[in-house]
Amino acid sequence: MYTIIGAGIGGLTTALAFEKKGIPYQVFEKAPELNEVGAGIWLAPNALQVLESLNILEEVKKNGNAINRITIGKSDLSPLSDIQQDIFKDKFGFTTVSIHRAALQKLLFHKIPKDKITLNKGFQSYKELNSEKIEVTFNDNSKIETNFLIGADGINSKVRNQLFPNSSKRYSGQTCWRGIVDFKLEEKYAHRGFELWGNQIRFGISEVAKDKVYWFAVVLAEENSKEDTSKVKEKLLNLFSDFDPLIVELISETPIQQILKNDINDLKPLSSWYKGNICLIGDAGHATTPNMGQGGAQAIEDAYYLSNLIKEYSGKNVFKLFQERRQKKVNTVVNQSWSTGKIAHWKYGKSFRNLVLQNMPKKILEKKMFEMYHIDKF
Repeated sequence: MYTIIGAGIGGLTTALAFEKKGIPYQVFEKAPELNEVGAGIWLAPNALQVLESLNILEEVKKNGNAINRITIGKSDLSPLSDIQQDIFKDKFGFTTVSIHRAALQKLLFHKIPKDKITLNKGFQSYKELNSEKIEVTFNDNSKIETNFLIGADGINSKVRNQLFPNSSKRYSGQTCWRGIVDFKLEEKYAHRGFELWGNQIRFGISEVAKDKVYWFAVVLAEENSKEDTSKVKEKLLNLFSDFDPLIVELISETPIQQILKNDINDLKPLSSWYKGNICLIGDAGHATTPNMGQGGAQAIEDAYYLSNLIKEYSGKNVFKLFQERRQKKVNTVVNQSWSTGKIAHWKYGKSFRNLVLQNMPKKILEKKMFEMYHIDKF
């Protein structure tokens, strides 16, 4: 039996992959219900290939929005780097899909038999009884026994904190506001993803469903800085006042309760994601900053590789093989994402940075993206 801790995107995708392959599992989630999270998520072709293999892709596409062009630009929307996604569609059958995170979570949740997922059951600790059995204790003091424990409980993972107590988060020096707003974009922007780089601030936009737009605003800030919630819109409107009027309009139209603030952290790369019969996946094992739009996609890839390896090596512990397959790519994502976030907020050298971006051969960028989107076939 595999016990999955956490019903986020990584945990639910893993559960669905296990369900499809007949692998025995149980999911436990601390939240009493899956509440909406006011943020969007980009699902690049690597994630979509996995979702296609799980027969959920069409529902994801129906509930999301295709992104056919990805632009890093200046504050006036003019492009610094502009990649049409047609070549990826030719190769993989689809481009990127932008979707409300809650919509994706709900789709996954409803695919899992209700007797295999328990809400309002927070992980407390584990104890290895022997080489084959683990005792898991929950926050209500109830206990279960399992053969394998999978920590899919996010960047603040309790499983990881017990397994690797010296692991640590890294604060990027940046904080992010995220908003969802009912808004009709001009048709020329409807299937386009933007990230706009200003003076040590940036703003991202993508439609996540018909006439529903996800945006994010990133600024340099002290860690855990407190904000007066009632003045958030006023602050953001001030910060982004010299951006294209579309940005000001999006902020103005967003209800205050639909704006969330989170510091941007990642996890200092771990040398190992597993020990014995316990393994970490997704943000619990390799949380990344969101600058490459790959956090959710890498968790989804974890589900694909782990489930296929378990199926291929039935009855054996595959966690070492899983790490060998995944660690190099994941570390590349984490490191590149960290660097990109720093470059986007340079105080000096912005003109040089912009010049390099504008003159970067598209073939190089496309090659990197093809490598990112590739997954092995089992």
